[in-house]
Amino acid sequence: MAFHEIRFPANLSFGSLGGPERRTEIVTLANGFEERNTPWAQARRRYDAGLGLRSLDDVEVLIAFFEARQGRLHGFRWKDWADFKTGRASRAITPLDQSLGYGDGVRHDFQLTKTYRSGDWAATRVLTKPVTGTLRLAIGGTEQPEGLAWQVDPATGIVSFDAPPGVGAEVTMGCEFDVPVRFDTDLVQVSVASFQAGDVPKVPVIEVRQ
Repeated sequence: MAFHEIRFPANLSFGSLGGPERRTEIVTLANGFEERNTPWAQARRRYDAGLGLRSLDDVEVLIAFFEARQGRLHGFRWKDWADFKTGRASRAITPLDQSLGYGDGVRHDFQLTKTYRSGDWAATRVLTKPVTGTLRLAIGGTEQPEGLAWQVDPATGIVSFDAPPGVGAEVTMGCEFDVPVRFDTDLVQVSVASFQAGDVPKVPVIEVRQ
């Protein structure tokens, strides 16, 4: 299996249905109390690409994309329109959107992440597919120029600084990002008559771990 660094057409994913999935194991005890645990440190996203189809031309584009990925064999990028920025959806990206940690004078590499907060609780998500040209980085609140101070691997989301950030200097960033996914089916069934009557095919897509 390979990963193709190509994005599923964003105009088709715009109408899709999906979002994060968690796995929780629940054991109900004899006294009615529960024990809950999860084997997953991070959520896994699922989508239905079929819901974004609006015309037979869209169906043709989907089938071509599906064939080029050989069904479930090869992964690809997906734009989740409900969650594709490191900051709020209504605001422009800034280099202060997310904290990546603090410099120690030695460490050069930092993994892009996004933290989701609710009250006193938080969950951190690893971002492996930043969108080229959208990433902004700062050290100690001062934005750093790409190419002169740092580079990013768009296939892994790892940022490499030319010089390690100083001790105690906070590294922050902002960007748009895609989700690494694959089709979760090897079969796409389309009936022209049914599609014209409003029945769209189901084309499940699932996030892949990298």
